[in-house]
Amino acid sequence: MLDMKERIACRIAKELKSGDVVNLGIGLPVKVAYFLPENVEVTFESENGFLGIATGSAITNPNPDLLDAGGQYSAIQPGACFFDSAESFGLIRGGHIDITVLGAMQVDAQGNLANWAVPGKLVVGMGGAMDLVTGARKVIIAMLHTNKGAYKIMKQCTLPLTAVSVVDTIVTEMGVIRVTERGLVLTERFKDYTVEQIQAATEAELIIPTDLKVLETP
Repeated sequence: MLDMKERIACRIAKELKSGDVVNLGIGLPVKVAYFLPENVEVTFESENGFLGIATGSAITNPNPDLLDAGGQYSAIQPGACFFDSAESFGLIRGGHIDITVLGAMQVDAQGNLANWAVPGKLVVGMGGAMDLVTGARKVIIAMLHTNKGAYKIMKQCTLPLTAVSVVDTIVTEMGVIRVTERGLVLTERFKDYTVEQIQAATEAELIIPTDLKVLETP
């Protein structure tokens, strides 16, 4: 049985399709690459200057001279290319990234994202997240549903925002939530969580469709 973070990554991997250019944030999002279906071929991009970087199970021989955006040893795939930061962020800001997967401290009912700063605590800065979430065609948030019981899916974010109205999908260990004009729609729940448990762990009001899908626990 997968642990909670692996469960999230496994479900997100099913959102990717062949031909996508995908950016994976550090931490939990990197796990998505390990669950990519065998018949799906995507190109992974790293904002520090790589298109076609190897990640997940594709890293069979890490290169000690090649670090991804998270500072981890990586490798490159056949056909990969390298470029400087200006070209990299031109690629991101130009709308050429199909999907970005990131973690979050808070997401709210309007699709606002807070994932870079906690007041009173030292952080290194928001990095490329601000550009990625505004430039990517689809933004998927990968995170545990709560922070030790504290809400992370909010009516309105209380932490400093990374970007406004950018989130498309939230995947947690409890289920899948889509951000819509009507609000947050719970489209899928994992079998070991009830709708009532998911709503109790969510500050924002969830819309529950009649065709809510129940996922088996992986």
